[in-house]
Amino acid sequence: MEEMERAVCNHPRLNEKAPEFEAVSTHGKIKLSDYANRWVILFSHPADFTPVCTTEFVAFSKANEEFKQRNTQLIGLSIDSVFAHLGWIQSIEKNFGVKVPFPVIADLDMKVAQLYGMIHPGAGTTAAIRSVFFIDDEGILKALIHYPMSNGRNIDEILRLLDALQTSKKNGVATPANWRPGDKVIIPPPPTQEDMYKRKDMGYEYIDWYLSYKKL
Repeated sequence: MEEMERAVCNHPRLNEKAPEFEAVSTHGKIKLSDYANRWVILFSHPADFTPVCTTEFVAFSKANEEFKQRNTQLIGLSIDSVFAHLGWIQSIEKNFGVKVPFPVIADLDMKVAQLYGMIHPGAGTTAAIRSVFFIDDEGILKALIHYPMSNGRNIDEILRLLDALQTSKKNGVATPANWRPGDKVIIPPPPTQEDMYKRKDMGYEYIDWYLSYKKL
C-alpha cells in the first residue's frame, strides 16, 4: 500500500509544477523548459501505425494553427523509436495529405511516460495510454485527461478546455458546464458572510449567494 501511495504521489498533480524532461523527438532533443512562456499540451498515444492514433494525429495536425493562436505548443509521445515516428509521419502525409508540424517524443526508455504516469498496465497491451496534459505558461499542470485505447480524443473539446483554462487564469473566474468563449463566466463565491449579503446588489446575474454570472 505504501509503495502504491508513493507511486501515485510521484505522478503530476493539478496546480503543481509539471515535471521537467529532456527527450529525443522528431524535432531533435527537446525539454519542457524550451517552451517557457507558452502553454503546452503534451499528449501520449499507444503506438505508431495504429488506426485510432492515426485519426488523432491527423486531427491534431489540422488544428495546430488553432493551438498556436492560443500560444500553445503541441507535443506528442509514444514508446516508439524516432525512425518509427518518422515512418508513420510520412505515411500520414501520404495517405491524408497532412504534415505533422509538432514534435513527437520517442520515449523508448519510458522515462517521460513514467514521469507523467502514462503507464497503466490494466488498460491494454501497449505501453502508454492516451493521456492529455495541459501545462500553462508558467509550467503549472492545469488539467489532465486519460482516454481508453478504444476511443479517440475530441480535439474540439481539448480546444474548448484550453480556452476555459486560459480564461480562468487571466480573469480569476470559473466557467460553467459546456462553456464556450463569449458565454457568461462564474464569479468566485463570496468568502465571508458580509460579502454573501452584499453579493445580490453587486450587479452580477444573481442566482443565489454561491452562484453568480457575468459577461467578460
